[in-house]
Amino acid sequence: DEDLVCFRDIRPGAPHHYLVVPVKHMGNCKTLKTEHIPLVKRMMEVGKAVLQKNNFSDLNDVRMGFHWPPFCSIAHLHLHVLAPASQLGFLSRIYYRINSYWFIT
Repeated sequence: DEDLVCFRDIRPGAPHHYLVVPVKHMGNCKTLKTEHIPLVKRMMEVGKAVLQKNNFSDLNDVRMGFHWPPFCSIAHLHLHVLAPASQLGFLSRIYYRINSYWFIT
C-alpha cells in the first residue's frame, strides 16, 4: 500500500522469507518508540497477509522480528517474516533466534 511494501528476502532463511518495510524512511528498530506500536502491528499484519496470499496458512509456525544494531546491515526499519519457522536451517535458527542479543521479536 502507500505506507508499507513487502518483498522476498534475497537470502532467504526459510521457504517463505519476506521483509516488510515502511515506505517513509525510518531508522532501525532501536529508533522505535511507543507511538510506533500501531506501525509495527500493521507491519506484522501485512507479513501474515502476504504469507496467506502465498499459500502458507499455519500462522503458529511463523517467526517475525528485527535485527538489533549493530547486527542489522541496513539502516532502514524492516521486519523479517519467516515461515515455516520449524524448517529454519541450522544457521537461520541462530541468525533469527528469538529474543537473542541480535534478533528481537
